[in-house]
Amino acid sequence: MDEKWVPEIVTPLKQDIVQVPKVIKKASGIRIFGKKIKSIIFTTDIAIIRNTDANAVIAVYPFTPHPAITKSIIEAADIPVFSGVGGGLTQGQRSAYMSLFAEAQGSIGVVLNGPTPIETVEMVCEVVDIPVVSTVTSIHTPIDEKITAGVTMINISAGKDTAKTVKFFRDKYPELPIIATGGPTDESITETIAAGANAITYTPPSNGELFSHKMDKYRSLEKKNDH
Repeated sequence: MDEKWVPEIVTPLKQDIVQVPKVIKKASGIRIFGKKIKSIIFTTDIAIIRNTDANAVIAVYPFTPHPAITKSIIEAADIPVFSGVGGGLTQGQRSAYMSLFAEAQGSIGVVLNGPTPIETVEMVCEVVDIPVVSTVTSIHTPIDEKITAGVTMINISAGKDTAKTVKFFRDKYPELPIIATGGPTDESITETIAAGANAITYTPPSNGELFSHKMDKYRSLEKKNDH
């Protein structure tokens, strides 16, 4: 069946947005509160978050979660936000409070790190009414108890073994919503989707890399105009 034509509107000032790989559209997506999400951009850079065609953003970072950061990202975003609430270094009541705050600010879901103890998972699941996402880093990540405690979906980030890890958990949990990193190529993304991922996280170029490309463009224009 041929794809239906979709009209696209882009203004001159919005033509340089960060686009996620088109192959992600092959994923089934995950419908959350009526919104179908297939592509999730992995960044905390609000300039990139405001200028992307991704369906959602996953905002996790290697520091203790802070309400000011969560608030700033959600306020800047015009797409749904999955907010990191700790689980590794940050556990217990703080993770529960961060989860409640994230929901109050408008997060579509909260993300717990892989090492999160079951006690923290239970505390978070008890206080929020949005999806609780548990991070999986390998086929050895224990998630049975976490799912029983209320985890709604998993976010698989297993490096080069991501597709294999997705297949492992898809075989074990046929109906569990799975988010997964797709890797750097269309082939690796396709492999991850085929393994059973419903939505794909995409890591965009850094602000510095994007600026570098723009500077190259400016230099070329200046050189052309000079001649």
